[in-house]
Amino acid sequence: MSDLSRVGDGVAPWQAADGGSGPLISLRDAGKEYALRTTGTRKLAAVMSVLRGQPLPPASTFKALQGVSFDLRRGESTGLVGVNGAGKSTLLKLIAGVVRPSSGSVVVNGRVGALLELGAGFHPEYTGRENIDLACALLGLSPRETKQLVGAIVEFADIGTHIDQPVKQYSSGMIVRLGFAVATCVVPDVLITDEVLAVGDESFQRKCISWMESYLANGGTLLLCSHGMYHVQKLCSRALWIHEGRLHRNGSAADVTREYLAWHEERSHKPAETARPVEAASPTPSTQYEIRSMLLNGADRSEPLALEQGAALELSGTVYSPDGRAPVVAIALVRADGTAIFGTFSEVYGYKPHALGPNLFGYTVRFPKLPLLPGRYVARSHAMDPEGMRLFDQVERKFDIVGNSREMGLCHVEHQWLAPEAGSSTQR
Repeated sequence: MSDLSRVGDGVAPWQAADGGSGPLISLRDAGKEYALRTTGTRKLAAVMSVLRGQPLPPASTFKALQGVSFDLRRGESTGLVGVNGAGKSTLLKLIAGVVRPSSGSVVVNGRVGALLELGAGFHPEYTGRENIDLACALLGLSPRETKQLVGAIVEFADIGTHIDQPVKQYSSGMIVRLGFAVATCVVPDVLITDEVLAVGDESFQRKCISWMESYLANGGTLLLCSHGMYHVQKLCSRALWIHEGRLHRNGSAADVTREYLAWHEERSHKPAETARPVEAASPTPSTQYEIRSMLLNGADRSEPLALEQGAALELSGTVYSPDGRAPVVAIALVRADGTAIFGTFSEVYGYKPHALGPNLFGYTVRFPKLPLLPGRYVARSHAMDPEGMRLFDQVERKFDIVGNSREMGLCHVEHQWLAPEAGSSTQR
């Protein structure tokens, strides 16, 4: 794979490598359209458009990718996240040169190693060893260079005597092993992978991760597509979120994966019917107890409040009482998917909201040091009657805990890793 650049139709052709001074990969408004299967008059119209060199009619195309722009520089490790069908694989194929962009430009300055469909190019009748020779030839290696690499490839694949058996007799795991070993035999300037860590057995996945970590430690550039946020956080410093064919978010791996997971949690959670935004509260007299305002750390905002891990959180607001008696206020903290974390009532601690005026009461509750792990959460305030027996109203505000922690679960629990030596420990 020699240095090359690929551009979309209607833009400048081949562009020489920049010698490392600029980005290794540069996309500008890159898009990819595929023709849909059509019948009748639509099929005829599509054929005529192709014969005339015109764009296909909108009804005859599917836009897999639209207006994607970003740069990937030497030494960066970037994760690619998104749901199935979002356009991730199409983006990787554009960069690898498997397909050409329908619009915009894709410029690649350097040797690309693409781990997209491992083993897809193997000849089923050839043995594993013969497929190694064929793959190395396609990579542009001479017979002498191939001979020098065969031993390392066979050792890395670790499929034993099967290396001299036809590939058609291999299991899927054996094909993946051989495919990874061949694809990484020549260290590329840019390595792009598509769910490589989701296949193969545990020992193979450990070997893949070890190789990638070594590759990155030696200045390699990685573009990793994965549904596993743990792998993205472990191997990548930045991340791209592709959604419905567009670049939805580009930022640090910690921030992008946190927002991506929060989006999944919110999508899977059905809000309680009693919940409503604070803005919907009516200022006019009511016959029910109502939350009239709710603030997080003194802020009245619809967007999630960002808090560092271990920071303080203060909930405050006002409650309307139709009969002028001090109501009971219940508060709760939940994960974005509705998983309960903590809840309590003002009456439990003998706390009474203070009067602010006729029928209006104020409340404040403070969490001095939230133990929550990075993610999206929801704070809820509930208005109850003075007896604390009936719940009349519920409003909520979102907040994000930000940080680079790779611990799992909802909250950080104080713990110690104990060394064999007496009295030696690492407290976290």
